[in-house]
Amino acid sequence: MTTEAQVLIIGGGAMGVSLMYHLVKAGWKDIVLTEKNDLTHGSTWHAAGLCTHFAHNPTIQELRATSVRLYRDILPAETGESCGFHRSGAMRITSNPDRMDEFAHVAGLSKFTGYELRLLKSPEEVAALHPLARTEGILGGIYEPDDGHVDPTLATNAMAKVARAGGATILRWNPVHAIRRENGHWLVETRQGPIRARHIVNAAGTWGWEIGAMMGANVPSVPVLHQYLVTDTVPAVAERIAAGLPELPMIRDPEESWYVRQERDALILGPYEKDAQVWSVDGVPPEFGAELMAPDLDRVEHILLAAMARIPALETGGVKSVVNGPITFTPDANPLIGPAWGLPNAWLLTGSSMGVMEGGGSGWFLAHWMTRGAPPMDALAVDSRRFGPWADRDYRVQKAIECFGLQFGVHYPHEERPAARGKRLTPLYDLMQERGAQMGAAYGWERPNWFGGPAAPTFRRPDWFESVARECRMVTTSAGLADMSVFSKFEVTGRDARAFVDRLGCNLAPQPGRVGLTYALSPAGGTESEFTVACLAEDHFYLTSAAAAEMRDDDLLRARAAGLDVTISRVTDAFAVIGLMGPRSQAILERLTADKVGPWMSVRQMIIAGIPVRAMRLSYVGELGWELHVAADRAAELFLALERSGAPEEIGCFGAYAMNAMRLEKCYAAWGSDFTTERTPAETGMGFLVKPDHEFIGRDALVRRMAEENRWDMVLLELDPGEADPYYSHGVWQRDRCVGVVTSAAYGHRTGKVLALAYLRDRHARDGLEVEVLGKRRGARILSEAPFDPGNLRMRGAQQ
Repeated sequence: MTTEAQVLIIGGGAMGVSLMYHLVKAGWKDIVLTEKNDLTHGSTWHAAGLCTHFAHNPTIQELRATSVRLYRDILPAETGESCGFHRSGAMRITSNPDRMDEFAHVAGLSKFTGYELRLLKSPEEVAALHPLARTEGILGGIYEPDDGHVDPTLATNAMAKVARAGGATILRWNPVHAIRRENGHWLVETRQGPIRARHIVNAAGTWGWEIGAMMGANVPSVPVLHQYLVTDTVPAVAERIAAGLPELPMIRDPEESWYVRQERDALILGPYEKDAQVWSVDGVPPEFGAELMAPDLDRVEHILLAAMARIPALETGGVKSVVNGPITFTPDANPLIGPAWGLPNAWLLTGSSMGVMEGGGSGWFLAHWMTRGAPPMDALAVDSRRFGPWADRDYRVQKAIECFGLQFGVHYPHEERPAARGKRLTPLYDLMQERGAQMGAAYGWERPNWFGGPAAPTFRRPDWFESVARECRMVTTSAGLADMSVFSKFEVTGRDARAFVDRLGCNLAPQPGRVGLTYALSPAGGTESEFTVACLAEDHFYLTSAAAAEMRDDDLLRARAAGLDVTISRVTDAFAVIGLMGPRSQAILERLTADKVGPWMSVRQMIIAGIPVRAMRLSYVGELGWELHVAADRAAELFLALERSGAPEEIGCFGAYAMNAMRLEKCYAAWGSDFTTERTPAETGMGFLVKPDHEFIGRDALVRRMAEENRWDMVLLELDPGEADPYYSHGVWQRDRCVGVVTSAAYGHRTGKVLALAYLRDRHARDGLEVEVLGKRRGARILSEAPFDPGNLRMRGAQQ
């Protein structure tokens, strides 16, 4: 007999059980969870149970904070039983000045999000909190008073108990054999019989890649073996307990790559080696469940010795047991949460290397998304579609090894990690390399960040500063070329093409030959995506969006085309894009074409240097300029022709960092940093593009939110100069209140101003503002208009 379900969750670890719990709490019925073995088998049962609020991203921090509240407060109140949560507090210590900058940044973000993380500015402060730690060579650290650790099995079973009481069904010892679509539902073959479900969720953790393959989804996660050891009784810890002293805080030394926490009268020591050991990359052994690998302490001996030197009491306990089991890593060490690309009603909730720490919050996050049609917070850091088909076996393995080895790495602004690079190369890649490009990774693509020498990572003013200044001067006084091929690109054709674009977002479709912007919204009125829309004909539109949005936008466009006579084609790889920007750009272009160039915000099919080109006259940098969209196989030829034509003007190349600095001088917001699903286009300053007199998803919510008194407001700030340029997630202060947060920032080389876009959650806080950058407050003033060419005269050029 076939079991019917509204939702089938595959996997009974902390992540899957949390989703079951939260879906039941949200009122959904017929929730079934199937588990290959028993609840917690895989990784959850052997986890050390650490729970923290420390995170560089507010969404990740909220996942972790939600888990703490759930395990510490909510579940014990609901079940009458403890989850074994110990509010021990935690600290991270360091001997690295850059790490102190990182700690200051995270502490500043946490003041905005409302979680207490306190900087420890001296060895004495460290010693006062952890008297068993030696402090020689320590500069300081960061203290997280609400952190703790939980019993993973108790927490998982508590969630399961509440979910069962609410009507959910748990099928244990019931592995999945096959998954297919049938008559608009998912049919899942299991040991105990078939299950037909409207929604399926891959929460399989260690088995996530395998279940993904059955679903038809690429799940870029890899099991990696992680060891920790448990000591026998440590006399110094036993003495503290006998004296009635509080539990020692967890302590981490990211420079030496270990953590230590108290376990009754013993200690747990967990090392992270640099050379990670991946395991069962292409399929976990069928019999594996609650098993462990044999200890392999030789691999981590140097880390153990370093930890014992820092905490000598570790040596007095002896080794009672060693846990060596798999945990999963994604290419960026964040979980995979959200829709599975291209598959209807299929979801991922897997890949977390911190499954207990993030499990409670991750289940809440996905349940909100599934039941309300949008995530509760910006999802970009966790969205399962942030990796595309290009994230192949080689990529996921290399990145998992890198992420494990850098589990305690410094997270620098503008960080570019080296593993598994070169997965997607634009047709201009070799030309960019020859011209000195320093490449960054953007959704698998290699994209020039700047042109010049390499630069060391830093929280202070970077080595590429002068290179970017030179590129900005070139674009402002003459002209520059940029490889912008990484854009996501889509063709929309068919009888209903205009009707489709009209209802896609809050703006109406442009007329033939014109270019416009539209924002596709969530049901709650937040900004799902930003599209540049070029109307090539009444039945033919060309849409571009951010590189990182490619799979998200592919899903969005196809979903919103339902019921219309349109064809959606993803053509990202078919076209390259060359940016030609600067006051001399028109002269350079006109030397290569007999066609008349179009006015500002136009699109023209042109022949340039004998090559067919879609020439879109628009500029993200505030100068006269074009985006030249050309067939990929003709891109290099077009680039060289433009370069030759611009030789009299000493044309050169500019990269993403210069573009970022120049767009901030124009007060242009960017999707993924400034535009998010949490905020409406109106709150981001684009309310003039909202045309509410037509139907589109999120319209009513948007109109309502635009009228709310407590709506947020994006502003452009000029900061006082300082030794470090701001970047993102800095708190905006008005006296003793944190009233906002910076979303993107840079030094504006054309204006000589330090600029930041920021949301004010108190939009009436206009005066006496400061921005806290690396622990230091700097005066900030709201600019009433863009500091560079506020009238857009330069972009319009001679053409009106």
